[in-house]
Amino acid sequence: MAFVIDIETKEKILVTKIICVGRNYAAHAEEMGTEARSEPLLFFKPPTALLHQSNPIVYPPFTSNLHHEVELGIVMGVTGKDIKREKSSEHIYGYLLALDLTLRDKQAEAKKEGAPWAICKGFDGSLPISMVVRTNDLKAMQSMDIKLWVNEQLRQSANTNQMIFPIEELISYISRFFTLERGDIILTGTPEGVSPIRSGDVIEAELGTRLKIKFSVR
Repeated sequence: MAFVIDIETKEKILVTKIICVGRNYAAHAEEMGTEARSEPLLFFKPPTALLHQSNPIVYPPFTSNLHHEVELGIVMGVTGKDIKREKSSEHIYGYLLALDLTLRDKQAEAKKEGAPWAICKGFDGSLPISMVVRTNDLKAMQSMDIKLWVNEQLRQSANTNQMIFPIEELISYISRFFTLERGDIILTGTPEGVSPIRSGDVIEAELGTRLKIKFSVR
């Protein structure tokens, strides 16, 4: 059973699905050699990808190029379908800080063959997360600094106001195709600066003023 934890109440919230958004920061799309899209690019991670802070990141034996991608995650609180943008905040439980770990070599192979991203994005432990801050304040969530360090060296630094598709648009768009349920997580994309990590590295990240995470790579 996969879950996220409220940072204040310690309530465990069951996670049923994780919907991820690719290329949602223009500078990241550019560094990956792609263009920004007119509609969000969606893919999934299974709940078994979740990794809480008490555990290390285990370097997968089936890759030689594991990358970090720091992201804002939105946790849904109320089930909804075809949610209107102006009603999106009513369906939000809160937000968390996440690392979308990616097998970059496997992803390159999948892109070349036009194959799905299931393995390169959804392997066990590919989503280290923080606890959840409960709020539906869209204005605050859409204006937070997000940063990541590897071995105390800053790798990623941006603000969530740089997202191409803002939170309310993502919720409205995604709910056209998939019913969003309580506990579902929407990963909103990563800024530029993604790079490889290796066994022995220490990854630290922060989002706004309330969330910080630290993971060692084993």
